[in-house]
Amino acid sequence: MTTMTDTALAEFKMPDVGEGLTEAEILKWYVAPGDTVTDGQVVCEVETAKAAVELPIPFNGVVGELRFPEGTTVDVGQVIITVDVSGGAAPAAPAAAAAPAEPVAAPAEEPAPEGRQPVLVGYGVAASSTKRRARKSVPEQSEEPPAGTYYAASVQAELNGTSTSALASAPAPVPSPAGERPLAKPPVRKLAKDLGVDLAAVTPSGPDGIITREDVHAAVAAVAPAPAAPAPVAAPQPAATQAPATAPAPAAAVSSDARETRIPVKGVRKATAQAMVGSAFTAPHVTEFVTVDVTRTMKLVEELKQDKAFVGLRVNPLLLISKALLVAIRRNPDVNAAWDEANQEIVQKHYVNLGIAAATPRGLLVPNIKDAHAKTLPELAESLGELVATARDGKTSPAAMQGGTVTITNVGVFGVDTGTPILNPGESAILAVGAIKLQPWVHKGKVKPRQVTTLALSFDHRLVDGELGSKVLADVAAILEQPKRLITWA
Repeated sequence: MTTMTDTALAEFKMPDVGEGLTEAEILKWYVAPGDTVTDGQVVCEVETAKAAVELPIPFNGVVGELRFPEGTTVDVGQVIITVDVSGGAAPAAPAAAAAPAEPVAAPAEEPAPEGRQPVLVGYGVAASSTKRRARKSVPEQSEEPPAGTYYAASVQAELNGTSTSALASAPAPVPSPAGERPLAKPPVRKLAKDLGVDLAAVTPSGPDGIITREDVHAAVAAVAPAPAAPAPVAAPQPAATQAPATAPAPAAAVSSDARETRIPVKGVRKATAQAMVGSAFTAPHVTEFVTVDVTRTMKLVEELKQDKAFVGLRVNPLLLISKALLVAIRRNPDVNAAWDEANQEIVQKHYVNLGIAAATPRGLLVPNIKDAHAKTLPELAESLGELVATARDGKTSPAAMQGGTVTITNVGVFGVDTGTPILNPGESAILAVGAIKLQPWVHKGKVKPRQVTTLALSFDHRLVDGELGSKVLADVAAILEQPKRLITWA
C-alpha cells in the first residue's frame, strides 16, 4: 500500500477497499500539500462500486503531492498521495493539534505512538496520536425517512409523519466551529457534492452538530432566492459563513440553461448498470401478477406492534410479506436455486439469503439477510430493521450484498401499483410489492373498501417454469390474504 523513495517520500497507493474491486473514486480530500499528517489520520474519502470509505494514512510526515483531484476514478495500486517523512515522527503530536483535516486530536503533550498496529483499511487504527470524533447513534433519527432512501419496509401511511416529529425534537442548530471539518455521514457529503454545497457553510441541525440531508437541502433553498432578497438570507447567520454557500450558485444557473447534462457513470450506478444488463440478457425473465386483499395482514401488523415480543422492533407489512415469501419457498423449494453456466448445472440452495432492494443516495443497493429461513418472526424483524438502518446510513458492506438467493423490492412506497423487476444476478426470483390502498373489493358477497395490493414475481425461466412460479406467487398471496396460514403451513 505504501513505498519509500530515495528522497524520503512515502507513497500511499489506492488500496483494495472492497473484495477484489479494481477502482475507486476520490470523493473528498481532507488534506492539502504542506499539511502535517500523522499515522491513522484520515486523508481522503473514496467510493467504490460497493461502499464509501475513509482512508487513513499509515505514517507521519508532511503532505507533498495529491496525485489526483476530487472526482477522479483511480485504479487500485496507483499512488494517490506522497508524504515527506524525513522529519520523523517527533513533530507529529503537536502538528496534529492544529491540523484542519482532523478537528479532534490528542493534546500536544501526549507522546506520539511508538508503533502502528494492523488495521482494516477505512476503519481507523487501534492506537494512534489522533482520535476520531465520537459518533453517536440517535434512536429518534432511526425513524426519520430521509429523502432519497428507499425503505422496502412499509406502505406510505406508515412512513408519513415520522420526519416531522423527528425534526421537532431535534436540538437547536449549532454552527461548526471555525477550522473544523463539518460532521456529516458519507451519503450526506455525497449529496452536498452533487448539489455544489460547501458543508462548512451549512448550519447543522442534527445531534452533536451533525449535518443532515435536510440541512443540505435547506442550504440550497437559502441560496436560490439570494439575488432577489439578499437581506433576509443574510439575517440568520454572519456574512462570513454565508459567503461560501453562495459560491456554487453560478453552476446551478448554468445547468438550468443547458439543453443537455452529461453525468459520468461510475461507482454504484456503473456496477448496477452492468449487473442489470447482464441479468436481463442472460436470464430469460418471466413476470406474473396477482392482486390480493391484505386487510387481515394489515390488522395483524397493528396487533404485533402491541405484542411484548416485538418491543423495540420495527413491525410493518414488509415483515409479514418477507415471512410469507419464506414460507412459500419452503413449500416450493425448487424455486430457490441458481444456474451454473460453466458446469451446466442447477444449484439447489437449502438456505435463503433474503435480499431487500434499497435505493440510497449512492444508488441501488441489495443487501441480504443471511439464513433468513431459520429466523423467528422477531429475529426477522430485528434483521430487517438493522438492514434498513445500515443502508440508510451508507454503511452497507460488500459482504452484506453478496450471496443473495431471492429478493423483495417495494415499489409501493412511491405510490406505484406494481412493476416487472429485473432479477438480481445469480438469483432465481424477485418479488415486487405494490402500494397498499383502500379499494372497492367483493368481500363476503358485498362490495366493501378493503386494503388491496398487487404482487409481481419475476423468475428465471431456465430454473423456474410457469407452474412452479405460479405456485410460489399464489402461496404468498394466500398467506397475505389469510395470515393464519403462517401457522397452519409452518
